[in-house]
Amino acid sequence: MAKINLLPWRDERRAELKRDFLVTLALVAMFGAGLLLLGDRIVNNQIDNQKARNGYLTQNIKELDKQVREIRQLQKRRNQLIDRMRVIQELQGTRPLIVRVLDQIVRTVPDGVFYTSLNAKGKKISISGVAESNNRVSSLMRRLDGSDWLTTPNLDKVNAAAKFGGQANRFNLTVRVQPPKTDNEGEQ
Repeated sequence: MAKINLLPWRDERRAELKRDFLVTLALVAMFGAGLLLLGDRIVNNQIDNQKARNGYLTQNIKELDKQVREIRQLQKRRNQLIDRMRVIQELQGTRPLIVRVLDQIVRTVPDGVFYTSLNAKGKKISISGVAESNNRVSSLMRRLDGSDWLTTPNLDKVNAAAKFGGQANRFNLTVRVQPPKTDNEGEQ
C-alpha cells in the first residue's frame, strides 16, 4: 500500500479556510462599522432637524409672547379709557344733580337757621350751622326729610351757642342725597 501524506494539504486547506474566515470577518466588521456610521448619521440628522424645529418653535413662541404682552397692554389701556369714559358720563349725568341738591338745601333752610359749613362726600352731606332755637333745628330736619332730593337726616350733635343768643344752638347733621324716582324707573 502506498503511503499518502495528507498533512500539507490539510494545512493548506486550514490556512485557506482561516484566510476566508478572516476576510469574511473583516468584511462583516466593515459592514457593521458602515451600518453604525450610517445609523449615527441618520440619528444625528434627526436630532439636528428636531433642534431646528425646536428653535423655530421657540422663536415663534417668543414673538407670540411679545404679541400677547402688547395685547394685554392694549386691553389695560382700553379698560382705563372705558373707566375714564364712565367717570365722564357720570359727571355729565350728575351735573344737574349738584344744582338740584344745592337748590334743595337752600329751600329747606327755615328762618332763624344759618349754615356755617357744608361738606359732601359721595352721597352724604354733612351740615354744620347755628339755629336760634331747638325748634328751628327740628323744623330743618322735617324739611330735609320732606325734600324730594334729600333723605334720612341724622342729627349728630347740638351745643349751646350763647354768643348768638340766649337759646341759640350749634348743630351738626348729615343727610343723604337721593334723586327722586322717575316714572320710567318705577316701571322697570
